[in-house]
Amino acid sequence: MIRDAAAMDQLIDDIRRFVREVAIPNEDRTEAEDRVPDEVFAAMRELGTFGWSIPEEFGGRGLTSEELALSFIELTQCSMAFRVVGAQNAGIGSECIVQDGSDEQRQYYLPKLAAGDMLGCLALTEENAGSDATALETVAQDTGDGHYVLNGSKRYITLAPIAHLFAVFARTDGRNRGGAGVTAFLIERDTPGLTTSGSTPKMGQEGAPIGEVYLNDCRVPASAIIGGDPGLGFRTVMKTLNKQRINLAALSIGPAIRMLDEALAYTVERQQFGRPIAEFQLIQAMLAESKVEIEAARALILDTARKRDRGEDVTLEVSMCKYYATEMCGRVADRVVQVFGGQGYVKGRGIERFYRDVRATRIYEGTSQIHLLNIAKNLYKSAGG
Repeated sequence: MIRDAAAMDQLIDDIRRFVREVAIPNEDRTEAEDRVPDEVFAAMRELGTFGWSIPEEFGGRGLTSEELALSFIELTQCSMAFRVVGAQNAGIGSECIVQDGSDEQRQYYLPKLAAGDMLGCLALTEENAGSDATALETVAQDTGDGHYVLNGSKRYITLAPIAHLFAVFARTDGRNRGGAGVTAFLIERDTPGLTTSGSTPKMGQEGAPIGEVYLNDCRVPASAIIGGDPGLGFRTVMKTLNKQRINLAALSIGPAIRMLDEALAYTVERQQFGRPIAEFQLIQAMLAESKVEIEAARALILDTARKRDRGEDVTLEVSMCKYYATEMCGRVADRVVQVFGGQGYVKGRGIERFYRDVRATRIYEGTSQIHLLNIAKNLYKSAGG
């Protein structure tokens, strides 16, 4: 749902200007330094990316699902590091609080997250809890005096080395090994007992660090529980991811568009056998397939976003979006590297960076295989099976 067409057009123009004038010129620098430059961070604050999904009453923009998808499609036509650092607060960095936070938690944290004064992150994944998110081993012990003590560790947590606020999921009911025994806590970086690793070396997305979170006798008040009630953390994270997976699907469209644009320009300038390679039918076929898949993914995502804005249950569609869009982006990246040939494999044109950057989207927030299982489960459910 687009609430104000003129305002949305202006936002899209502003995003495109940021991508063209600020982000793209800083892509190589961000990768080399493995950090988003301060001036780019400031430009994202001015653009308001941090608060796109946070309600207006807390200083955000309160974008609808459709508006958010359209914004992410534009924002991600540059290095993915900028989206991760500048817009994680518009997704998993704040959504747990938006969905289930108490009034006090919303009033205190959401304005800071919307302004970019705090960076939030979601600390769920552990060594033995990935696709099976209910297999958490981090525990939170009720001390009986209005506090909990957390012990355990998290890994592969996006922005953990630089985040200020952690949504930490821990088991508070040792008798229940399923989701019912999981509680979500909001813990600030300077809390005694919480530490993080440095940036974990990874395949791509330099500038957007991931790392580990360590909890050693980390004592927090019961008021740190998201919403105030223990045992509801798994429900909270599922609601958060159900929305965020639309965003993740949308942010897989932007890189595919950028790569296709780069490939189109290259095929016109690159000559072999005395003519531009754009004239070769096998090259044309790869670009045409990419365009079809991009537009199919875009249509699926925007249709799903509109359904969610209307209040419909989009559990099935969300998995379809996340699966198809991220797999599509991987196929486009592979084709574009092939079109560029040697220049797509070496550094210099930025194509190999996109190839590496987009690979993670098929893994985090539910692997492609998990989403295929979700799709099948919902198909059988709708068929009465």
